[in-house]
Amino acid sequence: MGRQGCDPGPFGPCVRARPAATLGMPGPLVPLCGRRKVMERVIITGVDRSAHSRAAADWAAREALLRGLPLRVVHVSPPDGPGADGQRPGRPGKTVAEPVARDRPGSTPAERVAAELTDRHPALRAQCLSLTGDPVAALCTVAAEAELLVVGLRGDGSRPEVPVGSTAMALTRACERPVVLVPGERPPGRADAVTVGVDARNPASGAVGLAFEAARSCGAQLHAVHTWTLPAQAAERPFPALEEDRATWEDDEVQRLSDALRPWRGKYPEVDVLADVVLLAPEVALAHAAGNSGLVVVGRRSGRTALALLPDTGCPVMVVPV
Repeated sequence: MGRQGCDPGPFGPCVRARPAATLGMPGPLVPLCGRRKVMERVIITGVDRSAHSRAAADWAAREALLRGLPLRVVHVSPPDGPGADGQRPGRPGKTVAEPVARDRPGSTPAERVAAELTDRHPALRAQCLSLTGDPVAALCTVAAEAELLVVGLRGDGSRPEVPVGSTAMALTRACERPVVLVPGERPPGRADAVTVGVDARNPASGAVGLAFEAARSCGAQLHAVHTWTLPAQAAERPFPALEEDRATWEDDEVQRLSDALRPWRGKYPEVDVLADVVLLAPEVALAHAAGNSGLVVVGRRSGRTALALLPDTGCPVMVVPV
C-alpha cells in the first residue's frame, strides 16, 4: 500500500485530518504517503463500557480478520466533560502492535477493548481512537470511508426494557456506510447462512450485493427473503381468495424474486442461494429466517423492519444506506 521511500506500517503513516468544528472533535485518521492522502479500507467499531459493546467489538474483530482488514476501535466522550478515567478525550489513534495492558492507569476504553481483542485474536491489526463529541455525529464522520461501522444494539446506560439504544437507532438512519448492529452480551456463534431481505419490485442493490459478498466470504448459504401481500382486489371480495388465484399471485412473486436475483447469481456463481417468497410481514419473515443465520442484511428504506426484528433475532443485522 505504501510507495517507495515510505514505510506505511500496519495502518500507513497517519496524519490528523482537519478538526471538525461542529463536532468538537479531531477528524478521522487517514494514511498519508508523501503529500497524497489515501483513504484506507478499515472496519470501525464504536465502544463504551457495556457488554453489548464488547460483543459488537468481538464480532467486528472476527469480520476484520475474515476480510483481511484492520480494525479501528473508537470511543466517543461527551463534549462537556473529561474523557474516560479523567483523561481529556481527543487522543490520537494508537496502533496496537503489542497488547495494551487493560489495567494500565490512564488507559482509555478504546485501548482496553483493543487490548482484549488482540489478546483474543493475535493476528488482528487494531488501532484505538478516542474522540470528543456527539457519538452519532462522531461515528458517522470516522466511518465515512470505512467498510463497516459495527456497534452494540444498546450502549452504556441504556434501560434494559429498551430493545434498541438511541445511538444505534440514530446511526441506522444517519450513517452513509453500512451499519451492523450486534445484539446480546455475548458474541454470536457460528451459523450457516446469511439472510437478506429483498423487495423484488424495487431491490436495494447495495444490500443485495453486500449480502452476496458476505455469504461468499464465509462460505455460507444466502437466504433471500421476499415478502408479499394479497392484492387489493382480494381484500375487496366478500369471500376468501380461491386457491388457484393465490397460487397465480405467488407464482408472480416467485418470478419477480428470480428476476431480481439473476444478475447477482451470475456475479457470484459460487454462492448457494435459497430464494424464499413468504406471505408474511417483513419483520416476521426475516426474524423467522434469521434462526440459523449469522447475519441479516436489509436496506435502509427497510430500517423500520430492521429495528422491529432486532429484539427477536439473536444475530447481527446490517443496515445498508441504499
